[in-house]
Amino acid sequence: MPATPLAQPSNRRLLARVAAATLVLAAATPATVAHAASPSAGVSPTAVAPGGRVSLNVTGCGTKTGTASSSAFGDVRLTPGNLEATNLFGSATVFSNANSGAHTVTFECGSSGGQRVTVSLQVTTGAARGGLGGSIGEMSPGQIALGGTLAAGALGTGIWILRRRSRLA
Repeated sequence: MPATPLAQPSNRRLLARVAAATLVLAAATPATVAHAASPSAGVSPTAVAPGGRVSLNVTGCGTKTGTASSSAFGDVRLTPGNLEATNLFGSATVFSNANSGAHTVTFECGSSGGQRVTVSLQVTTGAARGGLGGSIGEMSPGQIALGGTLAAGALGTGIWILRRRSRLA
């Protein structure tokens, strides 16, 4: 049996009202969430030797300026990473005479009196560990011999091909 024509318009009106209410709520929600959220900040790496560099990042300030300050490196001005200024970035060099241990890094959004976030930076003793990227760490004499044999074979093959070409030309 077909639906009555009177039932269809009331369903349409109800759907239209629900859709309008949803659009109003959806349009208002991002603005509310953006202003209610507090900024988050980070320092990379979180542990560094005196004289090392750190990257500074704060997200959610809503301003185009900011600062980061610490007893490990002083005051640093942060700049926007994109046109919307959702991220502020900077870098700092840790003082060569910085005391080892935990140092507080305070991020401040905007000018003086803006929102603040603090994170910790660990200053380690001694120089930064360089390393060779695992290129020597745990190699056995057999692996070294195999690598040398492969390199010598490739060199010998290259010389043989070059000599053969010169004979044919």
